Amino acid sequence: MTARHAVRIDAHQHFWDPKRFHYPWMADAALDPMRRPFTPDDLAPELAANRIDGTVLVQTVSDLAETRMFLDIARETPYVHGVVGWVDLTAPDVGDVLDGLRDEYGSLLVGIRHQVHDEADAHWLERRDVRRGLDEVAVRDLVYDLLVRTRELPAAVSTVAALPGLRFVLDHIAKPRIIEGRDMQWAKAIARLAALPNVDVKLSGLVTEADWHHWTPQTLRPFIDHVLGLFTVRRVMFGSDWPVCLLAAERYGVVADALATAISALSTTEKEQVFGLNAQRHYRLPGI
Repeated sequence: MTARHAVRIDAHQHFWDPKRFHYPWMADAALDPMRRPFTPDDLAPELAANRIDGTVLVQTVSDLAETRMFLDIARETPYVHGVVGWVDLTAPDVGDVLDGLRDEYGSLLVGIRHQVHDEADAHWLERRDVRRGLDEVAVRDLVYDLLVRTRELPAAVSTVAALPGLRFVLDHIAKPRIIEGRDMQWAKAIARLAALPNVDVKLSGLVTEADWHHWTPQTLRPFIDHVLGLFTVRRVMFGSDWPVCLLAAERYGVVADALATAISALSTTEKEQVFGLNAQRHYRLPGI
């Protein structure tokens, strides 16, 4: 009899090609190592080495062409089980755009995201046109990924509360100041978000909020413990944020191992939820 294999899902990874798209967030010289194509072939051996069965591929730029490119990749790449893409939520025809994507790509489109933390307006999520777009996302039973920092968390709280029928996921635990060792403003703000039942959270993007050269799993643990205490094990999921994570980690496995160490006190069943089952349930990914 063979041992049962729990599904392992990376709920947050990226691909990109600087020759095809312009990435405004790459402007900082510190991101020079990122300015090259990252492809499915680059990630495949890392997933195999870390026993990851599938991934959720997440948007990186506000361009519908990237969403289509990612969906095409998902069609051709067995390990990409779903795509969180981008559409213009403020466009009058956003519902038609979403319907077109679903008609063409079916269930491969699992969610939508926008780089809210790059908007000048901290309350962008509360705009009437944005809320109307989010209503269209909800009608189509897609997830909305919240990419926010502490500044935008109040607007995120009001938005999640106003749309109880929409499933949300908070990316990167809202990017607290891990490098400073504590972030009380973030801790209080995320507690208000966690009190709402229709939002889960990704334990992703943590290493790049720490000191890139001197972090350890213990550096991350207070922030992970805070999130686990608020959301409970059933509402958190692993995301590598590959390849962005390579700025602060030598390889993919360093990030996966760091989270495994930080949650080592959890039961086997709880670890299986964090490392795959929660993502599979929340994004409604296909079974393996």
